[in-house]
Amino acid sequence: MSLFEDIPVDVGIIYEGERIRGRDMQIELGGPREDYKFELVQSKPMDEIEDGKMTVVGPDLPELPEGTNTPFGMVIVVGGAELEKDLEGVIERRLHEYVNFIEGFMHLNQRYDIQMRLSKKSYQKGFNSFKVFGEVLMRLYKSELPFIEKMQVTFYTDPEKVEELYPGAMEIYEARDARARGMSDDEVDVFYGCSLCQSFAPTHLCVITPQRYANCGAISWFDGRATDKVDPKGPVFKIPKGALIDDVTGEYEGVNQVIREKSLGEIERVQLYTAFGYPHTSCGCFEGCLFYIPEVDGYGVVHRNYKGETVNGLNFVTISDLTAGGKQIDGFHGLSIEYMRSPKFMQADGGWNRVVWIPEEIRDRIKEYMPEDMISKIATEKDVETLDQLKEWLKDRGHPIVDTWKEEPAVEAAPAMPQQQMMYPQQAMPTTFTMPTMELPAGAVPGLPSGMNIRIILKNAKIKAERLIIKVDKE
Repeated sequence: MSLFEDIPVDVGIIYEGERIRGRDMQIELGGPREDYKFELVQSKPMDEIEDGKMTVVGPDLPELPEGTNTPFGMVIVVGGAELEKDLEGVIERRLHEYVNFIEGFMHLNQRYDIQMRLSKKSYQKGFNSFKVFGEVLMRLYKSELPFIEKMQVTFYTDPEKVEELYPGAMEIYEARDARARGMSDDEVDVFYGCSLCQSFAPTHLCVITPQRYANCGAISWFDGRATDKVDPKGPVFKIPKGALIDDVTGEYEGVNQVIREKSLGEIERVQLYTAFGYPHTSCGCFEGCLFYIPEVDGYGVVHRNYKGETVNGLNFVTISDLTAGGKQIDGFHGLSIEYMRSPKFMQADGGWNRVVWIPEEIRDRIKEYMPEDMISKIATEKDVETLDQLKEWLKDRGHPIVDTWKEEPAVEAAPAMPQQQMMYPQQAMPTTFTMPTMELPAGAVPGLPSGMNIRIILKNAKIKAERLIIKVDKE
């Protein structure tokens, strides 16, 4: 008999990477619209666990309005003779894999950033209770991780209860993260790799070091070590560091070799502490994203729960799309919040001296790990709204990035030239420049109301020209 023969939908690895669009979803659990959501695994002595017990606190699936989202919490309690406390975070992270095994069920992100969607099709086929969900998870966990001997699951959809439990979950996450602080990448001979997200980003591999958490923020170096010990053939595995190539950018021969193998040759090199050159790849589950702001030659950082526009006019979704999918994109870098607490944070690029903008919520979470003199020099959304305001802020606060700016040389007016065409051979155009705004008068665009102008602004435009033609007209 198949392990899932009595489950109304298929369960298998073929459903990993399945996307469920808003129009196709029955319900969204958590997600960016909800402030309170979490998934948490806790280990307890086996005599404190009622094996197989499933509880729903709040409305079950049929009682949640179709096409809506809801606050959501999930607590999984596990026990086993060989189960170590260090495995909690790793067992928790496996939810990303196991939930995505379910036909018509999508799981994104982790911890307090979770977003899950159940499709209408799977709901109509009979996946219509959280208890079905819990049954699938129990069977997957016990078959894949045999050191789990007992397990019980509680689902929370009561908004008040989810909000009540949320602070406690955050405290547990923080306690886990604190374990590796103080360790150095130089003190260990091996790092760990995580390929859990390759179903969504086939060329991506997280390299986990004592001073660089997994991008998702859910797996530390200690978690990697514990997982490799009990599941050596699993998606979290040992990476011998190999010879050090560059201690500033964080490049190692052993890491490069594994990256080439796991990406099938697509990614050849990775430098762990920079966003330029050969930056660490990203899948899409990262907690935050660092982005380059060429107008000030500095970095901004935005996190997944930030709902507004950043100082350069882009939101988190747009910025994350530029670096997700296992690509290496100069100036864009998916990262965990814990990595921002590390002394290795963007070491090759100037570290905190290169950061110019950050949401207030993140700054307040990590400011005790920021250089004290930089806290008041880095702007937040409460301080500036535009790039012009950011420039003035950085000057007024004496941000060190200002010292690196060069004055633009004065340009003398060119003498009048006869009307002619001047042709120049093909040459490289600057990769970063400011496009002028273009104002079109009323009537230039069909349907534009009389007396109204529009402005077209090209952002992040790249223009390739085989030749440049300049016309000078006399009037």
